[in-house]
Amino acid sequence: MRAVCGDFEAELVEFNGEANHVHLLVNFPPKVAVSRLVNSLKGVSSRRLRQEFPDLVRHYWRAQRLWSGSYFAGSVGGAPLSIVKQYIEQQSRPL
Repeated sequence: MRAVCGDFEAELVEFNGEANHVHLLVNFPPKVAVSRLVNSLKGVSSRRLRQEFPDLVRHYWRAQRLWSGSYFAGSVGGAPLSIVKQYIEQQSRPL
């Protein structure tokens, strides 16, 4: 995730999640389209996870993808960064 963010001149500030989704706090320049960043994060992470954990291929064989096509992106420009990081840290780790 950090390397993909770097390709977009973005910074992965925080990463955590739950069994069925992840939370990323990313600082990125306004020239970056959120949809392109998210699609790249999903594509690269899906390929690498399937390579590292071949059982995922069998589990998700019908969908031919690991991640859902949807995502939520929100702006936290007015919230203190420490509060947002604390929220993400308190989420369960992905399996």
